[in-house]
Amino acid sequence: MAEVQAVKDTDTIKLISHLLEIRHSKQMSDIWNIGINLALRISDLLSIKFTDVEANRLTIQESKTGKTASILLNAKSEEIIQRIREEHPTHIYLFQSYRNKQAINRVAQPLSRRAVSKAFAAIGEELNIPLGTHSMRKTRGYHLYQATKDIARVMKMLRHSSEGVTLRYIGITQQEVDKDFRDLVL
Repeated sequence: MAEVQAVKDTDTIKLISHLLEIRHSKQMSDIWNIGINLALRISDLLSIKFTDVEANRLTIQESKTGKTASILLNAKSEEIIQRIREEHPTHIYLFQSYRNKQAINRVAQPLSRRAVSKAFAAIGEELNIPLGTHSMRKTRGYHLYQATKDIARVMKMLRHSSEGVTLRYIGITQQEVDKDFRDLVL
């Protein structure tokens, strides 16, 4: 499996959202859009419950690290979450599996990571880019870094402990760092 990268072009980010909606479902498009805005790992993103959202803040405990993530929701995230809540008032999970309707006595479950991975990979294949569930988190980190050039800020957002790991994670290469040094003349 090829390593996925950050999506660096904003038009491609919008195209991915559009293609996910028309080729797969509105739910897949919502996962992409919320995932880009929250920069969570897919396991944490899919485990979000409506009770984890209070006012304009999401608070969850990350499954991988055990760290608490407290994220202020931007307008786009709030709008999507509110729409999903209104469309599915009985759901427990933000991205609840609709298959549970077929089994009335089953406990509600979030959409599976595998289903999301398959949809993202299919769109990546169509666009000829390595796209996966980590692409959302990497894309958010990459664009924050491009906007601020503040690696410490990106590290904090991604809850990483090493600059090197964060730079590799978001796809900043030595050539890009060299270009910044060459182009910024004071």
